[in-house]
Amino acid sequence: MVETLEAGDYVMIAIYFILVLAVGLWSTFRPNRNSATGYFLAGKNMHWIPVGASIFASNVGAPMFIGLAGQAAASGFAAAVYEWHAVYLLIALGWIFVPVYVASGTMTMPEYLKKRFGGKRLRIYLSILALLKYMLTNISGEIFSGAIFLQQLLGWNLYLCVVIILGITAIYTVAGGLAAVIYTDTLQTVILLVGSFILMIISFVDVGGWEQMMRKYAVSAANYTLADPQNYSCGLPREDYMHIFRDPIKGDIPWPGAVFGATTLGILVWCADQIMVQRCLAAKNMSHAKGGAALAAFLKILPFFLFMIPGMISRVLFPNDIACADPDKCEAACGNRAGCTNIAYPLLVLRKMPAGLKGLMLAALLAALMSSLTSIFNSASSMFTMDLWRRFRRHAKQSELMLVGRVCVLVLVAVSILWIPILQQAQSGQLWSYVQAVASYTSPPWCWVFLLALFWKRTTEAGAFWGLMISLVVGFAWMAMDMTFPAPPCGSTEPDTRPAILAKIHFLHFALILSGVTIISTVVISLITTPRPPEKLNRVTWWTRHSEKDLEESDSEDDFAQGDDDDNDNDEPIKSVKRKKLSPGRKVYNWLCGVDNKPKPKITPEEKELIRKKMTSLAETPKARRYANICAVIAVTVTTFLLGFFH
Repeated sequence: MVETLEAGDYVMIAIYFILVLAVGLWSTFRPNRNSATGYFLAGKNMHWIPVGASIFASNVGAPMFIGLAGQAAASGFAAAVYEWHAVYLLIALGWIFVPVYVASGTMTMPEYLKKRFGGKRLRIYLSILALLKYMLTNISGEIFSGAIFLQQLLGWNLYLCVVIILGITAIYTVAGGLAAVIYTDTLQTVILLVGSFILMIISFVDVGGWEQMMRKYAVSAANYTLADPQNYSCGLPREDYMHIFRDPIKGDIPWPGAVFGATTLGILVWCADQIMVQRCLAAKNMSHAKGGAALAAFLKILPFFLFMIPGMISRVLFPNDIACADPDKCEAACGNRAGCTNIAYPLLVLRKMPAGLKGLMLAALLAALMSSLTSIFNSASSMFTMDLWRRFRRHAKQSELMLVGRVCVLVLVAVSILWIPILQQAQSGQLWSYVQAVASYTSPPWCWVFLLALFWKRTTEAGAFWGLMISLVVGFAWMAMDMTFPAPPCGSTEPDTRPAILAKIHFLHFALILSGVTIISTVVISLITTPRPPEKLNRVTWWTRHSEKDLEESDSEDDFAQGDDDDNDNDEPIKSVKRKKLSPGRKVYNWLCGVDNKPKPKITPEEKELIRKKMTSLAETPKARRYANICAVIAVTVTTFLLGFFH
């Protein structure tokens, strides 16, 4: 299935790389990149359009092309619940979670837990766990998905592709920080939407429209499956393929898990994950943060049409490949004995896109892959620098923090490349289900810690920590059991040796069980431990976000001292001071590392207080608030209608 690109395809790819590098490097010349706020929060000066586009692009990575389209090819509409579920959670992010984060003056999620609960262990634990998750799950999933696409389309060497992609993303992520990531994400969102929309139209025309697609999908199976449906029953489409909410016992995505279990996964992803929250924190004010969340909510309606429907059409057009039911035939078709639904989208691009547009779709894949990777790199470097490095370097200056953040990105790039051999041995028949299952074992505890932190002032640090420990032990034990006793392949004659409790409980239902364990353990331990004084809850909960008083932190809790006064966040130079001429090499180093040798004026305590109030302000104009609320209502209404229509 390897295809040689034509001249027009290479032109499209070249234009894409030129545009991305131009936008990324342009953003590095903007002000505010030589301070922590500038580098990690884009100077808190972002408009709602790039904020929303970046949230969407950060989520719609290569796994969306591979995993979501593959899941739709395998089982129909059910996976749409994950996408449309996110619409409600993005509105919650902008209207409920972000106001508390902004009011508390938070830059990272571990920092918020530190401000809310005090102590050190929650902040360190979340930082380390999130970094491991980014390296071993998020980055690896992106690379694995991108590798499937590139190998199917071009037959390129895997290492060469990954090194080139990671190298280009690292250049402007290291140099420009979050501003570069957000601006390039905005460009990549446009490319991604244009490319995937064109393929959707082409595939719709080819299959004969919506009604023909639905009719043909019902009988889309390999020839040998249709000839002998009893022995190859697993190659037939599900009878409930046109429904999102499925049987609570027999459904592949049972409706109680889809409605309630998926909520616990989604809250962590959309409302408490550094990657998503960091974009809203970079908005210039609350109105732009809400506007960005609302725009991302509207965009999240589209993947059903842009990725899932083409995935189903791919099965209709190429049933012998996508719907293979025999392990030997699957291995011959895609090299994976577990199934070939993961190649549904790449195969559609390969066989249906004309010259030139095929290059555009490859650019769209690269856009999705690179936007997600840059978001992960920047968010991970933010947490490492602000939550871990400053624990060892309590008086680190701004220039040191900027250098450490950039080095962290390079280390993540290196680890990502070294992780490739393991990825090649870890293929899953349905990547999307695998990712969601792992999330069900690990996400619910953190989801409830953040919810209780925001809404129950009685939650204590001990309750949150030990609640996490207990529930994570339960989650990892279940995950280990699930991996030790895998389910037999569909249609296999092998007996099901799994324990009855494992075989009968869906992973989304287990998320509900784990949520119960977390809530009970956290509440009980919080009630028997000393509550946090009211003065230490100012501006860190939903009920105290408008408090006129600032959060009081004792000396033992104020972990990190600020940088020296001669290295403050003010970016205005004193122009009258004559500076020493720097060599070209030193200038390049300073530019890459965000080091500014210009002397800065001293900031008075009064000026610092004004800056702090601006950074933590929740003020909105009545007009902006009204427009944001209207957009939120429209997004929720449209999504509710779609869920009802495809129920």
